[in-house]
Amino acid sequence: MGTRTVRLDEETEHLLQHIVQATGLSMSAAVKKGLWLLYQELTPPSHTPYDIYKTLDLGPGGYARAPSTDVQRGVREALYQKFRR
Repeated sequence: MGTRTVRLDEETEHLLQHIVQATGLSMSAAVKKGLWLLYQELTPPSHTPYDIYKTLDLGPGGYARAPSTDVQRGVREALYQKFRR
């Protein structure tokens, strides 16, 4: 792990002191967190499972004959379609 020297103007030094006092972090930890947040802004967001789901073309509806709240009706319709009675 290397040691870096960073020059800060008065305003930035004041901001760093305020952040250290408000959060209780060390100066090093505050700078590391700031770098991490900036890095996250620069990297493109990864895809969430919902983003992938949105790209699937499922059509207007699924293959279910009835909603999950009315299973009995769905079973009756499926059996009727299968045996046509």
